[in-house]
Amino acid sequence: MTPNRRSSRIRVLVAEQAARRGARVGVMDVCAAAVTSLPVGGAGMSAMSRTAASHPLCSTDDISERLEELQLTLGEGPCVDAFTHGEAVLTPDLRAGEPQNSWPVFADAALETGVRAVFALPLQIGAISSGVLDLYAQVPVRLNAEELADALAFAEFATLVLLDARIDATGAPSDDATKRHIEDLGGYRAEISQATGMLTVQLGVGMDEAFVRLRAHAYARGHRLTDVAADVVARRLRFPPGAEPTRTDEDT
Repeated sequence: MTPNRRSSRIRVLVAEQAARRGARVGVMDVCAAAVTSLPVGGAGMSAMSRTAASHPLCSTDDISERLEELQLTLGEGPCVDAFTHGEAVLTPDLRAGEPQNSWPVFADAALETGVRAVFALPLQIGAISSGVLDLYAQVPVRLNAEELADALAFAEFATLVLLDARIDATGAPSDDATKRHIEDLGGYRAEISQATGMLTVQLGVGMDEAFVRLRAHAYARGHRLTDVAADVVARRLRFPPGAEPTRTDEDT
């Protein structure tokens, strides 16, 4: 199949998903179309940056949502490597030796959710890199040449959709749901950044170390990074230097 024909087919599949929602095309439609077209059970997408806090954009199910947040919290996994190196990371079986060596904590946590295969595809056009599309399967899976080409085409289209949403965010999106989604993502990123800044003061460390401490606490307690950040910002949770984090309310 020629690249143009493949691209056109992918756009039609995504447009069909948007039509079912009765809304303009969004990143969720790309994830949903990928799941229906490829031998995977779920998909998620995260916006990533080298200068700001990364954040999940969407997921097709609870497991995908958990895995997107898990990689953000741990700072390791195929999603992180795909963004860092700018190339697809294909993991047909998380029980194989290489994933266990590369991401020991993520691999074990992902296996506990029932996931066996992960395919992470960077969202990039030229020098612009905006995030990663992740595809998950609950059985070992190897994508053949055609399936991999389709997966890459979904990632390419997702990049265009994501960049378009960012442009719309500077104006007035016609889709109210899209507008609320953009506002929610902005609040997500801002709260994590604010919490990280507060930890630099409480701990007397730099931003990078403060973010590592925030992620480590979230993982150790089994909490979402967003929930921990919200507690820090609301001053329900403090990180005294040289001591364990303490809560000012009852820790349930």
